[in-house]
Amino acid sequence: MRFFKIIAVLIILLVGAYAASMYYFVDESKDFKIEKEVDYPLEKVFNQFNNLQNFTRWNNFFTSSQSIDIDYYTPYEGQGGSISYIDPKNDTDGEMFIRYENPNKSLRYHLFEDRNENPTLVDVKFKAVSPTKTKIIWVVQTPKLSVLRRVENFWTEDRFAENIDKSMANLKNVLGNKVEKDNQMAAIKYDSLMVENEESKLLLGINVSTSNKKDALFKNIVMNYNKIYNYTTMDLGKRDDEFGFPTLITDADNYKDKEVSYFLGIPLSKKFGVTDNNFSFRTINASQNYVMYYKGTYEGRVKAVQQLIQKAKKDEMRFGDIRQTFIERPTEGQEVNMKLSLSVFK
Repeated sequence: MRFFKIIAVLIILLVGAYAASMYYFVDESKDFKIEKEVDYPLEKVFNQFNNLQNFTRWNNFFTSSQSIDIDYYTPYEGQGGSISYIDPKNDTDGEMFIRYENPNKSLRYHLFEDRNENPTLVDVKFKAVSPTKTKIIWVVQTPKLSVLRRVENFWTEDRFAENIDKSMANLKNVLGNKVEKDNQMAAIKYDSLMVENEESKLLLGINVSTSNKKDALFKNIVMNYNKIYNYTTMDLGKRDDEFGFPTLITDADNYKDKEVSYFLGIPLSKKFGVTDNNFSFRTINASQNYVMYYKGTYEGRVKAVQQLIQKAKKDEMRFGDIRQTFIERPTEGQEVNMKLSLSVFK
């Protein structure tokens, strides 16, 4: 019995010493600042922060869990915007509000986690470093904690910083796809032959062999594009601004064949496990390409392909696959808007 009394006294003393050290040496809340730069214009960056539907697509706090369910409340953008979330798998829930907005300059968020009546206060400031670069500054104040929970303040800043690092990687992928699409649309010159150096890409898609009779090929492309798009957006949960234009890879001169084999895929930023065996990843290596933009019937693309092949032969260049990048999604019964790229080499 005496042994248990001694243990009880020791526990009380330890708890008392812990509580005293927390009370005198650890603040009840924590303040810190984190700065980052991204290589995108201020207006594009700010819109990813003041629109909560955009915000939750790349912020690691929300994207790191597959089981999280988010409800959005009007206004979805700017001061007054708010969301609530629940994550049953990780047993967390909360609410987030935009309390203040100074367009393209600053935002103030309040985040309430797990029924805590005290919010995490986050002020985010934006500064244009150049026309194509933006500095983002987070000033964070954590909620006040009881004496026994103040130990959490030792790792709060590290946890927040890690979340921002992962979020910035996601944001760069989102903005990269947006800027790439905008730049490609702005650079279009139809029926003009150009030379481009293309960086490597990672595609998630389908390998297909199908008939080349009449419009059978294009109908097959539309069908398979819809499969890939639905799998990417519904099964994988990717948003349109998280991936690039659909790209079809095939032999340059197979338009003459009765049967055509091709790979159709959507560019993604990284490889991951795919549970459906119908889909696979394929890497397009960096290459020099002869390029033409074409708009019209899918069958009419053959003339543009022939021009690219003739140019390669005239320049005594060898050529590989031809890539058909659909600037607008392929739709049955409609004209195509595409970029034709013939990889060439000595």
